[in-house]
Amino acid sequence: MNFQQQTLVQTRPPLFKVQPLQTGIDLVERQSVTWDEPLPLDSGASLAPFTLAYEAYGELNATRDNAILILHALSGDAHVAGRHHPSDRKLGWWDGLVGPGRAFDTDRYFVICSNVIGSCMGSTGPSSIDPDTGRPYGARLPVITIGDMVRAQARLLDHLGIERLHAVAGGSMGGFQALEWATAYPERVNGVIAIASSARSSPQTIAWNSIGRRAIMSDPRWRGGDYYDQETPFDGLALARMIGHVTYLSEPSLEAKCGRRMLHSADGPQFTLESEFQVESYLDYQGATFNERFDANAYLYITKAMDYWDLPGRYGSLEAAFARSQSSFLLLSFSGDWLYPPGESQAIAAALQRVNRPVSHITIQSEAGHDAFLLEHDVQGSMIEAFLDTL
Repeated sequence: MNFQQQTLVQTRPPLFKVQPLQTGIDLVERQSVTWDEPLPLDSGASLAPFTLAYEAYGELNATRDNAILILHALSGDAHVAGRHHPSDRKLGWWDGLVGPGRAFDTDRYFVICSNVIGSCMGSTGPSSIDPDTGRPYGARLPVITIGDMVRAQARLLDHLGIERLHAVAGGSMGGFQALEWATAYPERVNGVIAIASSARSSPQTIAWNSIGRRAIMSDPRWRGGDYYDQETPFDGLALARMIGHVTYLSEPSLEAKCGRRMLHSADGPQFTLESEFQVESYLDYQGATFNERFDANAYLYITKAMDYWDLPGRYGSLEAAFARSQSSFLLLSFSGDWLYPPGESQAIAAALQRVNRPVSHITIQSEAGHDAFLLEHDVQGSMIEAFLDTL
């Protein structure tokens, strides 16, 4: 299939034949690198020392030109595939796409996934120790941007001896980073795969993120970000996650998951202010489990970085931004995604076409909402595999 300057609307069955999935990644270890040299930040501040956590799959070839960098979303991490321990029940967050014979074929490619700075999954973030005080940074960590995240990743590639990437790929905030790579480091990227993403955070997206941050900062246990030796702002982070999670789903997906079913449907309405609907219980569960794995301050920092994301604002227009790029682009969007709807990817595709960059935009029919990029493995996989073959 020719990927030169085209915009396609995809409905099932997929355009490309889906190959049966082979055995995936087995056990993998998280790795990390720490630099003492300061990392300059867009705010004018700097971060030193700083650490990036990452995982790597497959082998780097002799010419060092088969590397693919995968970029994660807001609450993601470097664990994109496989298991850390044989007893792990949960696989990496994109396991269906990464491994031998899969879209990101580790028999062909050296696949890297880096945890972003500002996170709580091994890279330097608010819970890391501030060398000046010996205590966690908390809210004293400098505010970071998508550009800062990518600047840190460039250090990682330098450390690994990789001058140019075969491709960068990511969904949601991972797509932000992929577009940042294409424009900030155009000489280092052959192909860009941006899924369920946007070139800027819209006012509506900023509004949802702002409500989530207010929920955390209004929790009395937040204590200005200094809670690491005390109770965490559990209620605030749970509420932020509940708000955010609703934006990741579509109405049909919520209808299918919960509908208007009640927890005690046989008894009918209880005429109480307590939770009665299954959807309420479902969101309570999402908030509670999120507290088990994520840090409230990291949520504040990463959502703020997302809010600052504005590629056309930085360069004056999308055309000016993409005129810098040397990449081919694959843009995937989902019909049921109202957080980053297909129109966002269409605007990117149109700008790329106007500056004569090779681009394909495909809208996949899915009722899974924004989370479709984490779920619709087969249809995405066939398109990603075909695109990578063209680079």
